[in-house]
Order: sequence, then structure tokens, then C-alpha cells
Amino acid sequence: MTMMQKVFGFEGRLRRRDYWLINIGFTVIIVVITLVSFAIFGDYEKGSGPTRVVQCVLYIPQLWIGIALALKRCHDRNKGGGWVVFFWLVPVVGWIWGFIELGFLDGTQGRNRYGKSPKGIGGETDSKLAEIFA
Repeated sequence: MTMMQKVFGFEGRLRRRDYWLINIGFTVIIVVITLVSFAIFGDYEKGSGPTRVVQCVLYIPQLWIGIALALKRCHDRNKGGGWVVFFWLVPVVGWIWGFIELGFLDGTQGRNRYGKSPKGIGGETDSKLAEIFA
């Protein structure tokens, strides 16, 4: 699976390491872009203007990537995509459960109904991403 498929695709499985690294990396990028926007436009106090437009534009890819990553983590746990809706839309309980389920629990060992193990257990491993972050 390529990096673009990991970030933007909705099929396959994603291991915890990749889930955290992509989430943290994308969050840092969003924060930097927002801070640069504040520095350039200086409209922090107003709460509207160009910085608000930048934040609204960034929301679309942020939502897409968040859904894609959560869905692939559910697939790694051998769960369907409906769980993503539960994790995001059920206040407190869903958020905590989703945080633990997606971020901390190990995926299914070996192949499951969503594909081969991203760790290479029971098949070949996805070594390109491992080389990038090793």
C-alpha cells in the first residue's frame, strides 16, 4: 500500500504505528498552516477573515483523512466501517472507546476479511513505510 493509499484510501488495513504517525504528522501540518495564516493575516482577535477561510478549507481534507485512517484501523481490528460512525458520533463513551480501539489495541493477527496483515504476520510486510519511519 502506498503512502497516498494509506492517507486517502478507504480500503485495506492500517497498523497502529502508521495510524499515529500519520495523525500526528497531519496535525502538525494543520497547526503550522494555521499559525502561518495568523501571522500573515493577523486576524486572530476577530475570529473571522482569511484565517477562518483557511481553517474551513483545511477541514475538508482533515475530515477525509480522519475517516480514512479510522476506517482502515477498524478493518485491521476486523470491524466494519459502521464502528467509525459510533466512535465519532456517540459522545464521551464512543470517543473513549474509539481512542482505545483504534489507537491502542492490536489488529487481527494474519489475514482477515479486509486483507493481509500490515505487519506481515501470515504474509509479506509493507516494507516501504517501515523503511521511511525506521
